Amino acid sequence: MLFRSEVIYTSRDKQHAQEAAKITGKNSRAAGIRDAVEAAEMVLIAVPYGAVKGILSDLGSLLNGKVVIDATNALSPDYSSLALGFSTSAAEEMQKLVPKAKVVKAFNTVFAAVFASQNPVISGKKVSVFFAGDDKDAKDKVADLILKMGFDAVDAGPLKAARNLEPLALLNINLGYGLGHGTSIGFSLLR
Repeated sequence: MLFRSEVIYTSRDKQHAQEAAKITGKNSRAAGIRDAVEAAEMVLIAVPYGAVKGILSDLGSLLNGKVVIDATNALSPDYSSLALGFSTSAAEEMQKLVPKAKVVKAFNTVFAAVFASQNPVISGKKVSVFFAGDDKDAKDKVADLILKMGFDAVDAGPLKAARNLEPLALLNINLGYGLGHGTSIGFSLLR
């Protein structure tokens, strides 16, 4: 699979996007939200879950046919529990909001510090990124991205499996912040 290697950062705060692109450096740039989405093959949504509906409403049909990676977690305001669960997930709710997009749940169980390290290996093991979705081609693209980033890609099944991935993220948050393990931790599926 061949992807454009450019990463386009966007944010409602233009300065945040510019800073992220500057830190990343080579093959990255900042752009306005609509311009970034129009240019992208894959769009990663990494915002507080409460902002998802507004953002997706603003983007409307721009997401039609695109792979939309849901990295959100529907958590309570104090991060101590899930706001959704058992009968739905943030990813499934996102798919309802953009029915013509190909939503894949991924990256929600990995702390930003692990991404920033640019070496997702802890204690000699690659950190696993679990992903779930209903469209095989979209999942293949996301798996390829995960592998190119140096992570271990683990297919967790159809999109409804996000109901399992979101509690896993909550466990990671509890381990990292609540129990003091910090944010340079991650899960690895041993096979």
